[in-house]
Amino acid sequence: MRGLYPEIEPYEHGMLDAGDGNLVYWETCGNPRGKPAVVLHGGPGSGCSEWHRRLFDPTVYRVVLLDQRGCGRSSPHASAPDTDLASNNTASLVEDIESLRQHLRVDRWLVFGGSWGSTLALAYAETHPGRVTEMILFGVTTGRREEFDWLFRGGLAVLFPAQWEDLRAALPAAERDGDIVEAYHRLLNDPDATVRQRAAEAWCMWESATPAWPPTAGLAERFTKPDFAMAFARIVTHYVRHNAWLEDGRLLRDADSLAAIPGILVNGRFDFQAPIANAWELKRAWPRAELVIVEDAGHAASDAAITRELVRATEEFSVRRLPGD
Repeated sequence: MRGLYPEIEPYEHGMLDAGDGNLVYWETCGNPRGKPAVVLHGGPGSGCSEWHRRLFDPTVYRVVLLDQRGCGRSSPHASAPDTDLASNNTASLVEDIESLRQHLRVDRWLVFGGSWGSTLALAYAETHPGRVTEMILFGVTTGRREEFDWLFRGGLAVLFPAQWEDLRAALPAAERDGDIVEAYHRLLNDPDATVRQRAAEAWCMWESATPAWPPTAGLAERFTKPDFAMAFARIVTHYVRHNAWLEDGRLLRDADSLAAIPGILVNGRFDFQAPIANAWELKRAWPRAELVIVEDAGHAASDAAITRELVRATEEFSVRRLPGD
């Protein structure tokens, strides 16, 4: 039985000047001379968490975590209505990761990402394959339009019809049959703070309901914090309405650039937000990746069975030689 490692605090942290007025929060934990690994959180807009730190043996790994633009401890924060998200896009996040690697004087590192973080990890690794030693992805997404449409434009409504109807009902009647992402994007940027807050809560109720079965009632704890919920909803709708600025299917088509990189893909059998077919198709395009199917698990990364497999994966890759040995 593999559980989380004990709680640990960063030994170093800072703010990376990413340009365009953006400061990206980063921290490092574990062994300063250990095997480098970078963690890419989901959302987009969730921010990194203490849970991510505990997936890695702190005596072996030098773990780097960052809050992507506009969320967590990065600034400006997307919860502020005047925060312009124009420079917050996938290409910018990829270059933020690369700039952080250079800033920390890391030559190559393991890339770890879940949910949206797996899409971002693929985009980074396919852009900079020579800087990636291994990859661990869970709740796998690949940035295809069908994936965005499944989760945010009605596909998943076949399993969660009541929750989808609640999401639609929170919109003005004239907008309920249009593109729900565009409608929420407009409300989340409305001049009226009450309109923005109601939209953020409705959006996050949908996000709360769908990671597991049966559907979760009420807001997930993280969404009870108004600034977190607002930033999350604004960033997610910003990315989805642009299909993450990714050519449809490109990350799967370009997976041959990962041929030299070992990977482990962890996916719950009943992950409704990131259906297992995503990981299956990525495995077909990237034969060196191992696909681990976790029975009876959904999308929630905190599921004990998912956690065990992620810790197993970091342990499996930890046996590689440390820098300087």
